[in-house]
Amino acid sequence: MKNSGTIMISFLLGIILISNYNFSEAAGREILQDCKPSGTITGTNPPPGQCNQEHDSDCCKAGEQYRTYTCSPSITSQTRATLTINSFEKGGDGGGPSECDNNYHSDSTPIVALSTGWYNGGSRCFNNITISYKDRSVRAMVVDECDSTMGCDDDHDYQPPCPNNIVDGSKAVWEALGISDPDDVGSLDITWSE
Repeated sequence: MKNSGTIMISFLLGIILISNYNFSEAAGREILQDCKPSGTITGTNPPPGQCNQEHDSDCCKAGEQYRTYTCSPSITSQTRATLTINSFEKGGDGGGPSECDNNYHSDSTPIVALSTGWYNGGSRCFNNITISYKDRSVRAMVVDECDSTMGCDDDHDYQPPCPNNIVDGSKAVWEALGISDPDDVGSLDITWSE
């Protein structure tokens, strides 16, 4: 009888520990995902030849629902993000000129576009951010918005809205992080800071 009481207490303590762990884990996820979708866009097929698929960019598909965001996850001293590749040159997969200055920029310059929430209405234009991956880092200038609120139209090169956690970097950013062919990688889990 004494052993079954000890087993029962151990069992109950185990449940309490697991419950606390799951609660903490859920609370941590909520902090990282404090930005909820603001709506959806219904995709349409782009006109022939109108979606630039440089760097394996996606084109919108008719009837598919794409989430939109007006916010991005909270900024910390080491904000987690996904690094993607973008061409900021005329005719590149970035579409039109950069939002910050209405100009195109060389892909050999370390520059980035930030998801809408982080772009913050242009308040980070021409600021440098530090992007870190493994044991490397690079300073890059913010010149554009990776629009999380709109997409699937001519202005956005018929590509879906940008996810809310994107740092869209030029080839120079990728090379500084030790990746010579970003198309082979697709995306990287990185951190960035101001």
